[in-house]
Amino acid sequence: MDEAVGDLKQALPCVAEAPTVHVEVHQRGGSTAKQEDIKQSVRKLLNRHSIVFGDYTWTEFDEPFLARHVQSVAIVDTELKAKDPQPIDLGACTVVLHVFQLNEGGPSSETLEEESENITAASHWVLPAAEFHGLWDSLVYDVEVKSHLLDYVTTTLLFSDKNVDSNLIAWNRVVLLHGPPGTGKTSLCKALAQKLTIRLSSRYRYGQLIEINSHSLFSKWFSESGKLVTKMFQKIQDLIDDKDALVFVLIDEVESLTAARNACRAGTEPSDAIRVVNAVLTQIDRIKRHCNVVILTTSNITERIDVAFVDRADIRQYIGPPSAAAIFKIYLSCLEELMKCQIIYPRQQLLTLRELEMIGFIENNVSKLSLLLSEISSCEARGRS
Repeated sequence: MDEAVGDLKQALPCVAEAPTVHVEVHQRGGSTAKQEDIKQSVRKLLNRHSIVFGDYTWTEFDEPFLARHVQSVAIVDTELKAKDPQPIDLGACTVVLHVFQLNEGGPSSETLEEESENITAASHWVLPAAEFHGLWDSLVYDVEVKSHLLDYVTTTLLFSDKNVDSNLIAWNRVVLLHGPPGTGKTSLCKALAQKLTIRLSSRYRYGQLIEINSHSLFSKWFSESGKLVTKMFQKIQDLIDDKDALVFVLIDEVESLTAARNACRAGTEPSDAIRVVNAVLTQIDRIKRHCNVVILTTSNITERIDVAFVDRADIRQYIGPPSAAAIFKIYLSCLEELMKCQIIYPRQQLLTLRELEMIGFIENNVSKLSLLLSEISSCEARGRS
């Protein structure tokens, strides 16, 4: 219980005695160094740099042990709630280290037998995966979407821990992201799964991400679709039984599997769809009781989702098109990366929106390109609205 309370203090800054700073340590793939030895060396590094401004990443190290075993050390997520980088006194903070190694294996396929053929029902990743490295940082939103999702799901997992009385609060751990196509809902789900696997690495040895192929679960044989859904969730149950694993079930375009049953009764949807909805709801109710599973879903058409599924979602987050400020930040990060790789040469100085505001958006030789980028971003935002 004491360990769970300590973890909750880290997850909830309003409860913690001091601000919490999370540091992600990317251990090299071939390294066999013990995590405690790596943490000790990283603490020495942080002691030499007691003041940092916002998020910061080290990729080069003077200390031979770190250079040999560590790819990067990153102070992360300090800017999720702060619009501008803030000076951080690490000595006055609770510093939490998360050491991880990336799985380079790539996704595998989960197949189901249907009559005389096999169908690919899902893709399966072991987390943290190299494919999703950096994805979380690349996603830009205007409001505190990422911090809200991260804090909430972390808290529900800690409250649902087997050492805590789970009868105190009923946590469904079902997330529904909805909004127009192309706003990064699926990418955000994958990035959240990766981030939580790293953040909770002291509690779970690794993560599992199962992305269900919704359309493949509809059989050409009448009444077989519900059985395919059940078979798919039975495979997921096998993963959940490993309590060392944090399991994420991703259902993209969830309206495909949870179409509103009133449409089926009205005759506008095939009756077999009712069996699919019933099977999905039954299986979600069965697996959500386990403390190591999170269900992530996305939808472009929320009005088509059955209300019984919507009621099961603890978080229903709208993901809309980016504003001009978000578009500017996306373009700025892309251009800086292209200049870093010397694809764009010679390197040009670009100012952030905050820096442009500080000079009153006055055009000069330094701000000219940044002002042009701001104008392009505004035009892009108007075109999307």
